[in-house]
Amino acid sequence: MKKTLLLYISLSVSFLFLNGCHSAKKSLKKGNYDDSVLRSAEKLMDNANHTSSADILKQAYPAALAQHLDEAERAVSSSDIFRHEDELKAYESLNQLYRVLSKCNTCMKITNAKSFETQETSARNNAANVRYEEADELLAKADRQNARKAYDHFERVNNLIPGFKEVDKKLKHAYHIASFKVVVEQVLVTSKRYQLSNEYFQNKVDEFLKTNQRLNRFVRFYNPEEATQAGLQPDHVITLQFDDFVVGQTLLEKNTETVTSKDSVKVGEKMIGKAKIPIYNRVTAKFTTNRKTVHSAGLLDMQIKDFKTRNIVNKDKFNGEYNWMCEWAHFNGDERALTPAQLRMCKSQELLPPDPQQLFIEFSKPIYDRLTTKLKNFYEKY
Repeated sequence: MKKTLLLYISLSVSFLFLNGCHSAKKSLKKGNYDDSVLRSAEKLMDNANHTSSADILKQAYPAALAQHLDEAERAVSSSDIFRHEDELKAYESLNQLYRVLSKCNTCMKITNAKSFETQETSARNNAANVRYEEADELLAKADRQNARKAYDHFERVNNLIPGFKEVDKKLKHAYHIASFKVVVEQVLVTSKRYQLSNEYFQNKVDEFLKTNQRLNRFVRFYNPEEATQAGLQPDHVITLQFDDFVVGQTLLEKNTETVTSKDSVKVGEKMIGKAKIPIYNRVTAKFTTNRKTVHSAGLLDMQIKDFKTRNIVNKDKFNGEYNWMCEWAHFNGDERALTPAQLRMCKSQELLPPDPQQLFIEFSKPIYDRLTTKLKNFYEKY
């Protein structure tokens, strides 16, 4: 049994090595030199005497080295303004190979691999400088479209070298010019009958603005307080107002029916001779159901105005409703005429409906969903 287990383990290990070697060789034949180098190195780290992997590595690394050096040379001689980024990719690939090979003594003896950190650093700095200068030229034009292009360039600079030439400040400045600024005013609730608070709906709108400040990257939402603190001159101003709503409209419905038991039940006894004989018959009851429905509904008016011209660029209305319902019942007659469900209903009691404020909140929930969907779709084009 032990011999069988050892043989199985030995065969499994051999298979893994052969399979890995085959993959490295396959990559080499396909011209995937980097992959071939990495696979060969992985096997040699596990087994320094794995000759087939060593033979593959002797071919793969020089091929990968020549390929990436050629890429770097062609990039530098290119007329593309962003050519240093292609140069950078070539040296990044070479350094990735070096980092792997340097962890394996056998691999280093075979390849004599060297680092290209100096070349990578130089290419990275050149690439960042070019992007930075291009962004500065675009930003100097001080219009929205060019500022958006500048912002993209500054983002690329920050990815290349975080904090390069205080790029964070440049990003903020570019975004300020590039962004389309929208102020959403406080939600108004007008009612002569109810003293209702807009707190729930306003909080939901504020939450939406906070988590979706950049719907399409360059559209930024502000509440009035934020806009005032920033001394902002917005592009659009959105006003929201509940201008038509009803809260707690009550409808009572009552229905009485005579119900009869499904089966005959014992209703009495009679004497036949000296014996009492049970009497069976179906029984009835008057079953009365009551249903109270409290209807609440509202209409939110939305207007989007151009801040400079005061022209309305879009307007819409969003409706929502909520129906609270309570059902209960009672009966007169023989309860055996009732079904189990009818009996349970008779144990229910009339409940008080939610207060007007809660009803207002409930019908405003679907309005919020429709409003935020509209805002997302509308500002996609900005």
